[in-house]
Amino acid sequence: MSFSALISQFKRLCLPSVISAHRHISTDPNLFFRATPCLMAEPLKKKKKMDPAVVRAREERKKKRLEKQIRRLEKNTRQLKPIQECEVPLNLLDEKQARQRGISHSAELLEKRVLLEKRWANFKREQVLSDLQTIDRLLFCQQKALDELRNESEELYQEAIQFDFHLIPFTSVGPVETPAIENYDVPDGEYQDVSKKWT
Repeated sequence: MSFSALISQFKRLCLPSVISAHRHISTDPNLFFRATPCLMAEPLKKKKKMDPAVVRAREERKKKRLEKQIRRLEKNTRQLKPIQECEVPLNLLDEKQARQRGISHSAELLEKRVLLEKRWANFKREQVLSDLQTIDRLLFCQQKALDELRNESEELYQEAIQFDFHLIPFTSVGPVETPAIENYDVPDGEYQDVSKKWT
């Protein structure tokens, strides 16, 4: 039997799944130049017989290393990510002594300041208490008026407790720390975020 006859018989007997397992490099079916997938295999290495004590010691070292890393991570769990803008630069901390002014105040002035701070604290406490009393009195009067209205007419009461949607788009401009600069041209540029990224 000739070589070409063997090839034709092989073609006839080959299952389509076997042929499809090979990759056709050429599209011409008469060339039948195929390549098997690259296996990248090498002979298995003989396993060395190791002393069980050595294997156990290695596993213990691995376990200790992992426990140490876990302890280190647990210790740092409560540490918050630093905010760079709120941290004082190290060069300023180094220059702290040189930057401090040598001003000493008299005992009378320090006592006067302490008394002034106490008076201010008392004033603010009384102001907060009076505000809370005013709010309580207003709420009580409002509830009393609503109860009287309900006794008169249920429809008017239901109308009175509805939301006033005209008050919702409320805008207000309050006092600012510094007055506005006249004829100030606001720069319209790109904002570059230079904050550190924490992962």
